[in-house]
Amino acid sequence: MEQVKYILEEKEIPQYWYNILADLPEPMPSVLHPVTKEPIKPEDLAPLFPMELIKQEMSTERYIEIPDEVRQIYRLWRPTTVFRARVLEKALKTPAKIFYKYEGSSAPGSHKANTAVAQAYYNKKEGINRITTETGAGQWGSALAFAGACFNIEIKIYMVRISYDQKPYRRVMMQVWGADCIPSPSNHTNSGREILAKDFNCPGSLGLAISEAVEEAASRDDTHYSLGSVLNHVLLHQTVIGQEAKIVLEKIGEYPDILIGCVGGGSNFAGMFLPFVKDKIDGSHPNIQIICTEPSSCPTLTKGPYCYDFGDEAGLTPLMKMFTLGHGFIPPPVHAGGLRYHGMAPIICHLLNLGLIEARAVHQLGTFQAGVDFARSEGIISAPEANHAIRVTIDEAIKCRESGEAKTILLTLSGHGLVDMAAYQAYFDGKLHNYDYPKEKIEQALKDLPKV
Repeated sequence: MEQVKYILEEKEIPQYWYNILADLPEPMPSVLHPVTKEPIKPEDLAPLFPMELIKQEMSTERYIEIPDEVRQIYRLWRPTTVFRARVLEKALKTPAKIFYKYEGSSAPGSHKANTAVAQAYYNKKEGINRITTETGAGQWGSALAFAGACFNIEIKIYMVRISYDQKPYRRVMMQVWGADCIPSPSNHTNSGREILAKDFNCPGSLGLAISEAVEEAASRDDTHYSLGSVLNHVLLHQTVIGQEAKIVLEKIGEYPDILIGCVGGGSNFAGMFLPFVKDKIDGSHPNIQIICTEPSSCPTLTKGPYCYDFGDEAGLTPLMKMFTLGHGFIPPPVHAGGLRYHGMAPIICHLLNLGLIEARAVHQLGTFQAGVDFARSEGIISAPEANHAIRVTIDEAIKCRESGEAKTILLTLSGHGLVDMAAYQAYFDGKLHNYDYPKEKIEQALKDLPKV
């Protein structure tokens, strides 16, 4: 069957990022200083971020202009394609229409480049030539390495140790673009050395890698820190995804009944659904269903409490109100490395708490089977993280088959899995297992939540 795809023209790349903070029915909870517990001020963030990003973090302007220098680099891969998954629909015998927006065509192979380029640009504009960061599966690290090469910025990346070992070609990509990638926990920081002294074989966590990157950036005047998810300005930069999708669907006379994407920190899916949740808030499309999918092994939204917590393991970051498994949470070594984070973007948590979106947790084996089924139908081998969203998309399409409803489903396909073949090989070899994170371990991690 002929592939159906919809491609916009370069002139249709969004000129503005969309800021959901302008349209929230209730304001976001304050972000608090880790020591004083008072609302954070711009000067508190100045040692880590350029002032323009701090302004974006706190802005309530509905639209923020994308600099020409950023849009010029976006043109290397944007606008990205929207596909109609007709072969998958036929295989599932579903009356549902399945569309997917594919973000794997960027040079690093994922959506992460949308914010990496923007963050590198604003740092360079402020005279910063060195940035530290963390990365889980390596999607963010490779994207920031690419952006560093675009603007001649030195990049140092703390990569969660288990992913450093499981995904060697992600770190090689970072090295190709000139970045320094080391496994976390490391002996480069006090945070890393403290953990290694307790457990030399610690597999690491995103929270710990964040601690190391923040600690180094805060200790050097020539260095800033960049984050690939969670914060408001990161989600803001990703809204080019949803804006482009809306233009495409409007042109072909469609509007989604269901939006589906995977969430770890939340940036890729938020980038898609924030322009659509605006329609739900203003009442123009009140019934749209927005489903965030996460691993059962790291069930932040589905099992974590909604409370204030640190964004990192060592407690160096501001306190954010979010669904959390506890900042000391060390996730199991499943292959969805980009989804192994103890917390979630405060914007997503706020919307979930308000009932505007929903969350589901899915098992590892089912996600890989969904990824294989998708590849055999649509041709694209997706990243293990994105397979979580494919799993729920297939489940929803099967529900439509059973009910006879011809719903329109829009999937966010956040990146390719072409350097994740070790994970697929482990799946085919029967070495992967489902893992429900034990309730008692979550309770243990939550014992150290800060008192607010």
